[in-house]
Amino acid sequence: MTDPDFNKLVYEIASLVPKGRVTSYGAIAKALGMANYSRMVGHAMGVCGKKVPAQRVVNSQGRLTGEPGGIAARKKLLEKEGVEVKNDKIVNFRKLFWDPSSEL
Repeated sequence: MTDPDFNKLVYEIASLVPKGRVTSYGAIAKALGMANYSRMVGHAMGVCGKKVPAQRVVNSQGRLTGEPGGIAARKKLLEKEGVEVKNDKIVNFRKLFWDPSSEL
């Protein structure tokens, strides 16, 4: 079970990721001062609902993670934003990466 206050902080940062950009679970954890909590960020994103742009949060290698139906839906949303995804991985991940630690 994830702490609702932690989830709220995760969602606040995830909501700031600009369209057409992506960040990682670990980058959000680091921005929160909890660098070792990337899995908890992933869990929070898995239960966030539609108000949070979860498609913009990926793993540290730029891969979409989660259950297959969710990956397909996130891929479609990212492609609508102009983000190219190939084999469930963000093309040009480093170029599109948004680092909340330096952007906020």
